[in-house]
Order: sequence, then C-alpha cells, then structure tokens
Amino acid sequence: MIKVAIVGATGYTGAELLRLLANHPHAEVVAVTSRSEAGRRVDHLYPSLRGVVDLVFEKPTLEALADCQLVFFATPHGVAQALVPQVLAAGVRVIDLSADFRIRDIPLWERWYGQAHGAPDYVARAVYGLPEFNRALIANANLIACPGCYPTSIQLGLMPLLQAGCIDTTDVIANVASGVSGAGRQANIATLYSEVSDSYKAYGAAGHRHHPETQQGLSDMAGCPVGLTFVPHLLPINRGIHATLFANLTCDDVDLQSVFEDRYADEPFVSILPEGGHPETRSVRGSNFCQIAVHRPHGGRKVVVLVVEDNLTKGASGQAIQCMNLMFAWDETAGLNCVGLVP
Repeated sequence: MIKVAIVGATGYTGAELLRLLANHPHAEVVAVTSRSEAGRRVDHLYPSLRGVVDLVFEKPTLEALADCQLVFFATPHGVAQALVPQVLAAGVRVIDLSADFRIRDIPLWERWYGQAHGAPDYVARAVYGLPEFNRALIANANLIACPGCYPTSIQLGLMPLLQAGCIDTTDVIANVASGVSGAGRQANIATLYSEVSDSYKAYGAAGHRHHPETQQGLSDMAGCPVGLTFVPHLLPINRGIHATLFANLTCDDVDLQSVFEDRYADEPFVSILPEGGHPETRSVRGSNFCQIAVHRPHGGRKVVVLVVEDNLTKGASGQAIQCMNLMFAWDETAGLNCVGLVP
C-alpha cells in the first residue's frame, strides 16, 4: 500500500480522484490540499464521500507531500509548476492533471495559456499519460502529464487510422462535445444551469487551447505533422464527451473494423462497437471505459469515427489512476472496474 496525496482536491477532478481511490486496493489517500478550504472536512464539501474519506483539507506544503510515494495535482493550469519541481526533488512521483507539462513547445504553451511557464526545464522530463500509446514510458516515469479530456477522445479515435497509414494526415476534423463539468467547478455565467439547459452550442471555433496538445499527440502517432481542425461544443449534461471525427481515406481496400479491433484488442478500457454501432455518453458515465465505432458513409473515401468517454474519468482522473497503476507495476485495471451508470 502506497501513500498518495491530492493537491487541489476541491474541483471535480479532485473529487473524482477521491471517489475512485477510495476503493483502490494498493493506494491510500493520506493528504488532500486546498488553500481556500484549509481546515474544512472533505466530506463537508462533498457529502457523497461521507463515511469513505475521513480527511481535512490542508494547505499545500512540501512537508505535507514529502511523506507520500505519489502526488496527484488537480490544480488549475499554471499552478502545479511552482511546486512540482520541489516534490520531484523530494523523491516523490507526480501525476499532473493540468496542462502544465503536456505541450513540449514552451512558447506555444505560453501563448495559449497567457502566462510565462514556471518550470520549462521539466516539460521535457514529463511523459504524456495516454496509456494506449505511451504505456512503456509511463511505467518508468517520475512525472506524468495526464492528457486533457478532449485530446483523449480525439487521439484514441484516430490512432488506429494514423498508425495504419490509411488516411490523409493533412486534413483531419474533430467535432467534439463535452458535458458542463469539463469547465470546472467555478462560478461562471456561461455554465449556469439556466444558460446551458435545453441548449447546444459550439465555442472556440477559431481556436481552442486543447488544439496544440491534440495536434502534438496525433503527429507523434503518425510520425509526421497532422493538420487538425478542432471545434468543441457544450452539451447540456453533467459529464461525458462525444467526439465525431472525420478523415479522408488514402486507400480503398482497408477493413476499417479490423483496423480498430486489432489495434485495441488488448486494451482493457477501449471497446470497439460492432459494425454500424453508435456509442452513447450514458454508456460510459462514471467509468474509465471509452467506446468507439467506425463508419464509412456510402462506401466512399470519408471515414467517420465516433468516440464516447466520461470527461472526468477516462478523460481525467480515471486515466490518471490508470497511469499510477502502470507506474507501480500493478494490474492496470486496479480500482477502475466500475461499469457505466445506466440510466
């Protein structure tokens, strides 16, 4: 049993980490931090954890974290950079759920996130935490940059096609919709119930900060630059992501169903639906599973990939725990076997 801590545990990803780690067979949460909630019981903020998590929020200090074997950072973008180097220097491994260490191009990160990077020397040390692509590197890493929710769905949906070399890499389109929890737990008029309910909208069509992360990952998979158009949308649901991905085939004799089934045959959390399938967000809600279906409309040269995941689980906290399992050589599915909540 290892000791773990969560820095910034008041948000949705922090709460999801606590929910999942409560039943983990090999990890015990011994510290949760929050500057704003220091001194308050965790189960007072999240009554769903009553009788499960008996901890009090404390201020984030190196002393509170150095006694652990692993620290999860579930902080806003730009926050982890100040403390991560100190935690690593203390011999503690780190999984960061923010975007602080995902993008290798530092000026590009600074442009999209509007601030100077506080720990640029550590970016090259970080391993991108997409297990289906980086499993071997994750196992030996001390610093994991956990992927964003949108990038996870897009990359898992396109990876088989890119690695098979059967699509035009210069023109890929991702139309992706997320539940409101993807915006975080904060006061924001745009995500109030009366603003979101009974509505559906696109945003960030001219550019979104998950674009460079996604494009970087897709290019790594393809072994060449990938041209990506990404348009996010807001769904009037609490949690879930639905991605519709479009690409142009470069060959006629490809069996798309086999390409996906063969690529993900041994992946515990990726399920390829039978031909003609249409995945639904409710099928994966609360689980670490990703469901994918592939279509070739009218037998033409366009391929359409449909992907669903829970943005808080496979898109964030569940994937972080999947990475932890790999880092400590445990069963990759440990603590993550819960199925989707239906209805």
